[in-house]
Amino acid sequence: MKFIDYYEVLGVPKTATDKEIKTAYRKLARQYHPDVQKGKEKKEAEEKFKEINEAYEVLGDASNREKYDKLGKNWRMGQEFQPPPNAGYQTYHMDGMDDFGFSDFFSSIFGQEFSSRRGGYGRDYEAKQPRYEGDDVEATISLTMEELMAGAEKEVQIDVPVICAACGGQRFTSRGICSTCKGAGSTEEHKKLKVKIPGKSYPGTILRLKGMGGKGSNAGSNGDLYLHAAMKSQSNWRVINQIDVEGDLTIYPEQAVLGDLVSVRTPSGIVEVKIQPGTGSGQKLRLKDRGFKKNATLGDLYIKIQIDVPRDQKKEEIELYKQIYALRHKET
Repeated sequence: MKFIDYYEVLGVPKTATDKEIKTAYRKLARQYHPDVQKGKEKKEAEEKFKEINEAYEVLGDASNREKYDKLGKNWRMGQEFQPPPNAGYQTYHMDGMDDFGFSDFFSSIFGQEFSSRRGGYGRDYEAKQPRYEGDDVEATISLTMEELMAGAEKEVQIDVPVICAACGGQRFTSRGICSTCKGAGSTEEHKKLKVKIPGKSYPGTILRLKGMGGKGSNAGSNGDLYLHAAMKSQSNWRVINQIDVEGDLTIYPEQAVLGDLVSVRTPSGIVEVKIQPGTGSGQKLRLKDRGFKKNATLGDLYIKIQIDVPRDQKKEEIELYKQIYALRHKET
């Protein structure tokens, strides 16, 4: 019996992630789907499609992949493959279903487990009808800096590919054309979801909502929704290095010279900031861990000092400045 390299079938390395395996499977399934083939190429496509589905049945399931990887380590090139002990050999080339049955190699490893997991009629039906994995869907949600910092619950509308009534596929373009059989099916489904944005989510955060993407069919799993968190334009505060936040604080000359305690409205709430005596324009005050969070790293919040001279000063104030001016020039 020939050993089948399922990684080679899908064209991925043995270190491939679950997402890379799923992406490779979808690409090949589209390319070799029997419904889009004609003439003599149809039979060849059916065999290739069968191999692709079998490979994904193994590598797309964590427990199946682990068992297969352990087996693969013990297999040597050029040797005839022998089923491992107690593997539960059982073929799936059932009457009338050879086109989509599993290989003897697959059955020798997963036969009994696969049978008990799928069940009688369900197994027969899925062997006859190829499995379709749901597409992943990407969408963007715009939030204010305050919403990103505090966390928010928002409603988002996404377009999800639906299953084609003609071929059972679920990959539709924006024009409602099935990319599997190229026929005009129903348009994409508009779905509204309520999503929770965790607090301190930095602009550009990608949230993965498992199973909320395109629908699968014939026991194929649903795709995932990847939600990109974008920040609305903000004039008062700036994001630096994805997780640090910087804003300006305008103070008067006497506050810069003498020092002061000032209330500042930040994206995470009002804080009391102490201005040290002799603070200069452009100087930055750092508030630790009050920025955004990326992985386990918390950013900081920086307040940049800007000194403003009031235009409508009283005569008494101008006299005092004159005294200061005279004092400085007398010293020099």
